[in-house]
Amino acid sequence: MADLAPIDPAGPPELLSPLVAGLTDRPRLAGIVGSRPGLGARQAAVLILIATEPAPAILFVERSRRLRHHAGQIAFPGGGVEPADVDLAAAALREANEETGLDRAGVSVLGAFPAAHVAVSGFDVSAVIGWWHTPGPVSAADPREVESVRMIDIADLVDPANRARVRHPSGYTGPAFIIDDWLIWGLTAHFVEGVLDLAGWTEPWDRDRTVEIPERYLTDRRNVGGTNAH
Repeated sequence: MADLAPIDPAGPPELLSPLVAGLTDRPRLAGIVGSRPGLGARQAAVLILIATEPAPAILFVERSRRLRHHAGQIAFPGGGVEPADVDLAAAALREANEETGLDRAGVSVLGAFPAAHVAVSGFDVSAVIGWWHTPGPVSAADPREVESVRMIDIADLVDPANRARVRHPSGYTGPAFIIDDWLIWGLTAHFVEGVLDLAGWTEPWDRDRTVEIPERYLTDRRNVGGTNAH
């Protein structure tokens, strides 16, 4: 299976130019997953869907509380690569369609991050970055997997007041974004941070600010420790 066969971008706006350039910078991409590189495990793909109108924003899902792994956590739509998926982009777009009803015709794939390993689920997870050039309706299309769907403004993600680090009971610490009653942490937060940094959107924030992870997000009790505790 090819790593990625991008859809021909339909002229992304200037706002996304630094991100598009960054997605070709292999050393910077490797740094995003440097603490937990892929191990050659079963592949999964998530979609980081970026809209630029009416305001720059990224699509997130709240995972069902009935799921076996990462229940109730804030994530990107995605899942395991299936034999019918021709590449990682196809897998990410298919999963996004199944979970949110996204029309893939409105999305241009800009690139992808290298795979990161998640020991809790046993997957090597790649993030596919897409520009939502023609936004359409999305919702929690599959309640077995998704509780809710939400677009979060990039202005809120880069706001220093919404940034912190989290501490997991295993000892893991990592980036986090606090948006109203949502805590974005774990691999999803690493991917968000990677997008913001590549795009040049990051603003200075208090890296000494540390918050505890609410109990509602501590649904994976397997004690793998380290960076793979989430």
